[in-house]
Amino acid sequence: MKIGIIMGSDSDMPVVQKSMDMLKNLEIPYEVHIFSAHRTPDEAKNFAENARKNGFGVLIAVAGMAAHLAGALAANTTLPVIGIPCASKDLGGIDALLSTVQMPSGIPVATVAINGGANAALLAAEILAVNDSEVADKLNAKRAADKKAVLEKDKALLEVLK
Repeated sequence: MKIGIIMGSDSDMPVVQKSMDMLKNLEIPYEVHIFSAHRTPDEAKNFAENARKNGFGVLIAVAGMAAHLAGALAANTTLPVIGIPCASKDLGGIDALLSTVQMPSGIPVATVAINGGANAALLAAEILAVNDSEVADKLNAKRAADKKAVLEKDKALLEVLK
């Protein structure tokens, strides 16, 4: 299974890059597209409706401001959809966060932090790992490496403070 990353605008690419980097490190296949909930609604709907038969297991939607993309995708698929609200210059991303997280009952969207591209990729990988032990092993290895890095930093700090 692969992960679909859909951004509403190419201005979202810095956030998308965080997801791409994480998935690349985990060696999980993905595709990236630009479809707007407002400017290309038919294309966004078509992508979501056909995502499962096209081999996707999870969708990540990246959008700022009104941030309707995650909801538009979720309305047209039963695949898990993870929304990443993007920061804006006017409201700092709070507008996108509220638009993404406040979905009506019956159309859920998982939501990560504003600009949370890495965590969205990790959550998508965890969803795939439910039925894919290879992905689960990669996630366990990453957690072990992260733990080791923190403990090494703690050890270095203690040496400096002696």
